[in-house]
Amino acid sequence: MSADYGYSEKNPVKVGGVANGPENERKYLDRLTGPNGETVTYIRLGSCCAFESKNGIMGMGMLDRYEITIEGKGEKKILYLNMYDKDELFAPKGLLLKN
Repeated sequence: MSADYGYSEKNPVKVGGVANGPENERKYLDRLTGPNGETVTYIRLGSCCAFESKNGIMGMGMLDRYEITIEGKGEKKILYLNMYDKDELFAPKGLLLKN
């Protein structure tokens, strides 16, 4: 897994499912934990970064940006999620994905 997976608009997490894209984003984010199982909280910062997607509206999509915080750590990180396209899901570097 690339070190920039999820942390870069060039390598977003692809949760797929335009009709239920926001729900897929929340389901994915709810599965994230810190490296030792800590709770991860998140807030949506909005959309950015237009890109071409055959699954998007008129062939275009926008990424959603989320600010995440790991319980007990002051550091905030920004994740980029693509709700138009689907791929195998992984945890970004420094995080875990619970079942």
